[in-house]
Amino acid sequence: MTDVFTLLAHAGRAPDDGLPEGATGAALLLYVAATDEAEAAREAAKTLQEAGLAVLELEGHGSLAERQAAGEEIDAEEAALMERARAENAVIVAALETLYGEEA
Repeated sequence: MTDVFTLLAHAGRAPDDGLPEGATGAALLLYVAATDEAEAAREAAKTLQEAGLAVLELEGHGSLAERQAAGEEIDAEEAALMERARAENAVIVAALETLYGEEA
């Protein structure tokens, strides 16, 4: 059964990564459709590398059910993005923060 997992990815610089001049990397909030968190991490890393990003670290934050069981509130926008990831069997970038200096 496919679930949707929330991951936080940290990326460093790579040639042609599309990040602004002076940036040292990026943090990306991802929703990934997968059967388990390990598969979600593999799919996320593969997708980000194909997009030209240098993935440094992936941090799992659990499935939708796990997050809800832990008492997290999932707002309508987040739920819609998670459903889109499931429907499209995709990696969805929900947010991207460009990092500068020592942040990366």
